[in-house]
Amino acid sequence: MRLAIAMGLMAFCLPALGQSAGKAEVFSSSSIHSQMAQAMEVAKAKGSGGAMLGNYGSHAIQLSARTASGGAEVHAHFDDVMLVTEGSATLVTGGTVVDGHTNSDGETHGTSIKDGVSQTVTVGDVIHVPAGTPHQLLITPGTPYSALVIKVKE
Repeated sequence: MRLAIAMGLMAFCLPALGQSAGKAEVFSSSSIHSQMAQAMEVAKAKGSGGAMLGNYGSHAIQLSARTASGGAEVHAHFDDVMLVTEGSATLVTGGTVVDGHTNSDGETHGTSIKDGVSQTVTVGDVIHVPAGTPHQLLITPGTPYSALVIKVKE
């Protein structure tokens, strides 16, 4: 119940980020739970899954589910704001991306992070990763982890 309230509050606060007139959207708890369950089924088969709730130019709201660690990444133009909704993970930030390659959109991906700072994140934690910061989520294999992710354009 507390998770549903927190997710609802975040969804209601997001229109203030854009500061533009338009139609407000409400993502119902039942819809979020249904989409997250589908994303987790994909994650069980492939290691990760997700769903886009909305993309507004200045920011996007997504659901992310994992059962395996992701690679290292650096977003050139987006901050990540995450609310952990299930499980726990080790978040590694800073340091240097190993075997990094940058795409045409400025996003860098690699296999891991060298000399980063590790910290445990768990249900209810809110994470902010600024654009330009190397980061990676390490998940105990087979363990479910999920988060509501807001990508804020710099």
